[in-house]
Amino acid sequence: MKARRNKKQVPSFRKLLKTSKVKLENKLKNKQFKQQSTLKKYRKEQRKLRQAVKDAVSKKPMPLEDPKRKRPGKRIEREEEEEEEALPLDMMDADDLQLMRDLGQRASFLTRDLSSSEPVHAKKRKHERVIDKYEKIPRTLQTAPEKELIHLLPIKDKSGIIPQTREKPVIDSKQDEEDEEELELEEEIVEDPIRELTLEEHLIERRKKLQEKKMHIAALASAILSDPESNIKKLKELRSMLMEQDPDVAVTVRKLVVISLLELFKDITPSYKIRPLTEAEKSTKIRKETQKLREFEEGLVSQYKFYLENLEQMVKDWKQRKLKKSNVVSLKAYKGLAEVAVRSLCELLVALPHFNFHNNIIVLIVPLMNDVSKSISEMCCEAVKKLFKQDKLGQASLGVIKVISGFVKGRNYEVRPEMLKTFLCLRIKEIEVKKDTEDINKPKKFMTFKEKRKTLSRMQRKWKKAEEKLERELLEAEASESTEKKLKVHTETLNIVFVTYFRILKKAQRSPLLPAVLEGLAKFAHLINVEFFDDLLVVLHTLIESGDLSYRESLHCVQTAFHILSGQGDVLNIDPMKFYTHLYKTLFKLHAGATNEGVEILLQCLDVMLTKRRKQVSQQRALAFIKRLCTLALHVLPNSSIGILATNRILMHTFPKTDLLLDNESQGSGVFLPELDEPEYCNAQNTALWELHALRRHYHPTVQSFAAHLIAGAPSEGSQALKQELSRRSAAELFQTYSMGAMTFNPPVQSSSSKKKSEVLQGDLFLNEDLNQLIKRHCGEVATHSPLDFAKYLKTSLR
Repeated sequence: MKARRNKKQVPSFRKLLKTSKVKLENKLKNKQFKQQSTLKKYRKEQRKLRQAVKDAVSKKPMPLEDPKRKRPGKRIEREEEEEEEALPLDMMDADDLQLMRDLGQRASFLTRDLSSSEPVHAKKRKHERVIDKYEKIPRTLQTAPEKELIHLLPIKDKSGIIPQTREKPVIDSKQDEEDEEELELEEEIVEDPIRELTLEEHLIERRKKLQEKKMHIAALASAILSDPESNIKKLKELRSMLMEQDPDVAVTVRKLVVISLLELFKDITPSYKIRPLTEAEKSTKIRKETQKLREFEEGLVSQYKFYLENLEQMVKDWKQRKLKKSNVVSLKAYKGLAEVAVRSLCELLVALPHFNFHNNIIVLIVPLMNDVSKSISEMCCEAVKKLFKQDKLGQASLGVIKVISGFVKGRNYEVRPEMLKTFLCLRIKEIEVKKDTEDINKPKKFMTFKEKRKTLSRMQRKWKKAEEKLERELLEAEASESTEKKLKVHTETLNIVFVTYFRILKKAQRSPLLPAVLEGLAKFAHLINVEFFDDLLVVLHTLIESGDLSYRESLHCVQTAFHILSGQGDVLNIDPMKFYTHLYKTLFKLHAGATNEGVEILLQCLDVMLTKRRKQVSQQRALAFIKRLCTLALHVLPNSSIGILATNRILMHTFPKTDLLLDNESQGSGVFLPELDEPEYCNAQNTALWELHALRRHYHPTVQSFAAHLIAGAPSEGSQALKQELSRRSAAELFQTYSMGAMTFNPPVQSSSSKKKSEVLQGDLFLNEDLNQLIKRHCGEVATHSPLDFAKYLKTSLR
């Protein structure tokens, strides 16, 4: 018969990877129970052994003759004598004590109880020869040196416990000396002086080691990329290099491995989230290809998880600043490793928002946005901004917003303003307002079998079935999110953002987060619920009147207020005159230097306040703003002047009667009051735009053309009309186009062509002809030495 083959299946990688928690607990319990039972057994045997030794020392042997004869009287006396003789060990002689100890160490004496006076059973023949065996034991004198015994584990047989001992080997002193000499000779041979490497040799050796590690990393990475499913185990080998122990190359190798694993995960990670298998799926039989794919997915998820844990540990080591026992990485190198780890986490946050453990990455990144290190904080904030900008569905953004909101609240609003500025990059343009959005995008309904049978022929039904199958496959492949789901996610996200903003407005008005909050409210004000409008406008006006805000923050307040009023707030009966007055007052407080970012906010405010609300703006208010804006254009940078003049051009077209500012003759009564901060009562109709003539001689050519265009009345045709590239752009776009932030001049300054001089003028050629003749005449005269008499001039002056 053929030998039966062992058909036991080799456990798969999945089974080896995931061990049942219950199985592990049972193993641990069995191990503990086994240890306890072994310990109890050992204690019991030791207790019996000690009791046997104690009985052998304390009891006196009974007479061996006539054991069956009963002597009750003598037995009582004998027991009394035994009690008297059973003295404590400290009252016995030294020789008797030593003898008892020697007897106690002999197994034959312990196992065969000679003091027993009980009758022996007739059938047990083994116990009859006990005395004869005891008598045959040779006696030894105490003159021989006593040998030390080593107690071993006892043996148990039918007769009882047999203790085991072994003599301790005695080593001769001569042998010890010889061994010591041999050891000394070996140490002398081994301890050859190791030659110390010079700095150059050490660097060369380090370069060789590093090159070997690089080649090994490259080989593993290329093998994984070539066939990820077959070489998934090499991913574990590559990840194990994160624990490099060679102090010469440990830091560099760990950095290289972190970056290599980052690129590998970005390349081999599928475009879907891997979920754990159910019990039913595990029990079903599948093909080899499917099993191989499952093992690859589970191995990938586990290694990705371990990789994230390693990155988190690197960051923690840097935060705690505690040197580990291995002492492979110095404290100074912790920051470099942490920066690489944070950069990798940021890349994974942006590149794999759909994959597993994305929420764990968010929880790691958000606290680092508020880190003390400016580089790490900026790195994390930029990653979050990038994620917000490219997130079309909104799920990843919602997760980040939740964590940031909780973190800001937990820190009692003492965080970096950059954390809240990331909210400005959210791609939210509309939210869920109406409940009947299902009617807008209804899912396509396919025909039932009964409807097909009634209306279509057999051939048409066949074609219709194939067409519907194809459409279903296309819809599944597209995996497009419905508009309803997208709006729902955006609504939830924006609600969390507004809750964070309103908390800061209510509880931390003097916080450095206030500018970011006002800027965010200005951007998302058109999406705020109507119920909050009244309270929000009151809070904004209170902040402006407090005087604690900078001009930029107050501009954000004005912008937010008018975004609210220009959207759903049209139905509200609110007078915004106080916000017009504040903006008119703030115009002369703008920064005129390189940091003129406030002008862009001003241009947006003017567009919302004057252009879009033209029906609510009076002529006096429009004249006052045009006059003050022209005065402001004289003091700011060229790009700001261009934006302001473009705004004035739009206002002149929107309010045609403002052309009276181009006339020198005053209109109406009163005198223009430029210092008055009320635009309705400053009598702007009685002045003229003389600033345009000064701007016509500006050094920037575009400012010159705008000034000339406005002086001519801002015509749309003719010689004084603007070019199309200037007239079609908004004021904010012109401000950005002609910005000097990159230290460039737009348009570029033409270089002056230097003409070479044909003749080089030298010496007297620079002088006038008459002057040359006078110099020559004086130089040709002969000098006469006459005595100098200063007194005659003094006498003349005294007379």
